[in-house]
Amino acid sequence: MKGGLGMRENHTEEGSCPECNAEVLEEGKGNGKDRRIALIALSAALLSTGLILEFVLKKRLQALVLFLATTGISGYTIARGAVSSLLRKRVSIDLLMTIAAVGAFLIGHGEEGAAVVFLFYIAEFLEDHAAERARRSVHSLMKLTPETAVVKRGGGEERVHVHGVDVDETVLVRPGERIPLDGIVIRGASSVNQAPITGESMPVTKQVGDEVYAGTINNEGFLEVKVTRRSDETMLSKIVKLVEEAQRRKSPTERFVDRFSKYYTPSVILLAVGVATIPTLLLGMPFNEWLYKALVLLVVSCPCALAISTPVAMVSAITSAARNGVLIKGSNHVEEISKIRVFAFDKTGTLTEGKLEVTDIVSFGHSREKILLRAASLEDLSEHPIARAIVERAKREGVELRAVDGFRAIAGKGVTGEIDGETYYVGSERMFRELSIDFPEEHVERLQNEGKTVVLVGGERKAIGMIAVMDRIRDATIESIDELKRMGIRTEMITGDNE
Repeated sequence: MKGGLGMRENHTEEGSCPECNAEVLEEGKGNGKDRRIALIALSAALLSTGLILEFVLKKRLQALVLFLATTGISGYTIARGAVSSLLRKRVSIDLLMTIAAVGAFLIGHGEEGAAVVFLFYIAEFLEDHAAERARRSVHSLMKLTPETAVVKRGGGEERVHVHGVDVDETVLVRPGERIPLDGIVIRGASSVNQAPITGESMPVTKQVGDEVYAGTINNEGFLEVKVTRRSDETMLSKIVKLVEEAQRRKSPTERFVDRFSKYYTPSVILLAVGVATIPTLLLGMPFNEWLYKALVLLVVSCPCALAISTPVAMVSAITSAARNGVLIKGSNHVEEISKIRVFAFDKTGTLTEGKLEVTDIVSFGHSREKILLRAASLEDLSEHPIARAIVERAKREGVELRAVDGFRAIAGKGVTGEIDGETYYVGSERMFRELSIDFPEEHVERLQNEGKTVVLVGGERKAIGMIAVMDRIRDATIESIDELKRMGIRTEMITGDNE
């Protein structure tokens, strides 16, 4: 027979399909949690009233009835788990808790039996609640992927479920749509927002031959993508599976408790049986007296503190961290935190606010207002994050935008159009090179070396200026990094932006 002190095992099979698990979660969510909260509230009221009757009003019989009711309500699932474990030839903590609770009533301490069962029920609820929150976070990841994709088949287009798209088929992705599956661009060009997968603040230009990922957002261009992975093998699916595996891992303390329980639980039960029977059979002592002592042994040997404290401590730590904006994937990571010597921070949205703002407006022989006016007028017709930052800056400075004729977005590179009869371009240095428009490269490099993204503004022959944008650093970032340094912890930054 096997034993276990950990909280009750979850025997639900984990499917290989995260989307399927998410659907099951949606079906069962809500009602079960509300019911358990109601049972906890009812049990708490009954137990509190029973304690008042027992120790204040000295009405033992009425108190006993309330203690029995508390044990029945909180202990039903525990008793059911005990029976289930016996049927599977396992000695679980449910069995030990059930015997201890019954024993407490038999030796005249019903309040202890009720309290132990009630506290254990709360501990189970807290652990299950934490697990449910973790599953919901995984579910939100899977919502990043569209359920259907437009596939080229038989000379036409067909919208099918992503599960029905095979490797080497071609999917069509229009501007503003999420890319349904991992693949390689075989036609078209566009900038793609990869923040949901990589955390990069800036959209990444994708052309023929570049790899794209399911769940990322196609900005302005039309793309034809050759599928390289099925829906259950995409980069996003792999991330979800890694998160699920991390959540199932136990901490070193929890693993120790499980190993210890293999010997402890059966040993306590066998020892109690020995205490109840050996003195009577070998020494002729009164059976009732030694049965009472065996029950006392079971009650005092019940590892309530060990069984309840470890999971509750882990849940409390993870919940407290989440309230402060820190997400810990599993309890095994909680105990490892004390050993950390290097912290690697994601930049976008962690060290920074995740919102671009204009930091520099550099003129090449023209007024600063003219550069901002030309750039903002063109960018006002674009939804690119850099465009939004430039337009916002112009509005803040009271710049009145001009009408633009012949506006055209050059996928992944920039925009162009006519203002007051003259053609202007706003975009990357790559676009200016391809159009043979002169610009001072040393100025661009200087700003890029400061970690900024540079947007050039120019006419058909040469650039008239440039605008630099950057993701603003959070107010608490410097203080936090300084505190880590004082603790002897080295910090690193993970970013896909300019080095």
